[in-house]
Amino acid sequence: MIRLLGLISFALCASVLAEEKKNTKYKFSFGAIADCQYCEAPDRGQRKYSASKEKLHQCVEHFNKEDLSFVIHLGDFIDRDFSSFDEILPIYDSLDAPGYHVLGNHDFEVADKFKERVPSKLGMPSKYYDFLIKDWRFVCLDGNDLSFIAYPKDSEGYRKSEKYYRENKIQSPRWNGGVGQEQLMWLRKTLEKAEDSEEKVALFCHFPVYPPDPHNLWNAKEVIALLEEFSCVKAYINGHNHKGKYGIKNGIHYLTCKGMVDTNETAYSIANVFQDRIEITGYGRETKQKLLKLRNNK
Repeated sequence: MIRLLGLISFALCASVLAEEKKNTKYKFSFGAIADCQYCEAPDRGQRKYSASKEKLHQCVEHFNKEDLSFVIHLGDFIDRDFSSFDEILPIYDSLDAPGYHVLGNHDFEVADKFKERVPSKLGMPSKYYDFLIKDWRFVCLDGNDLSFIAYPKDSEGYRKSEKYYRENKIQSPRWNGGVGQEQLMWLRKTLEKAEDSEEKVALFCHFPVYPPDPHNLWNAKEVIALLEEFSCVKAYINGHNHKGKYGIKNGIHYLTCKGMVDTNETAYSIANVFQDRIEITGYGRETKQKLLKLRNNK
């Protein structure tokens, strides 16, 4: 009997140690940058547009020394002018890890004839898409799906956005955007598949949805309501509000990353993804470490 109890005790200790080891070793890491917003233009207030080129170069050099599964840029890669992409993209493309983008409003501050070419210029498979790293599904949303900036004024996309903004009596500023119904349907199907496959989900978008803020998506409440239907959704990470912000609502973490373009100091992060949490270490203005504890799937 004593021997049996000893074996049981040993097995329990081994199980506890195995669980602790699993929770102390991260599964993978990724880099996050928001609002590089480069262009060759005079500074405006805190925004140091031309300085973003060197900031991004130093950031990429750092990232290339780390073991990252990918890097995400959270929109507003440029501030204006289609030619700005040719100046800044070679730096980002020198990443050793795969580099992804979501679309920001300033990415469309280009001549009308270039607006349709922005996603392909950034090497995006489409305006919204998803990809899998281990048991994590990363969903990249297009917050300019409904927009006054992403489409020429005489286009169907602009007229559709204008009608939506008017009929829904949107109070959010016109320089924000929204997620259209077709994309929401795609998002629902993507989350259903992730839930069925027991995957964890993090979403990337340029525009925030929570906490309440003037920078939020036009239909932030609709997006949040959809996300809250799925226990697989763990986090929503975005840019746009250069000051940064954070909130948690019904178990989902909402993190706004600070803009790289602001001030002479840089801003970017590295996220280590564990079984039960995401630990985010900031650099430059993103100085504080953030801990996102993950709720369990139902």
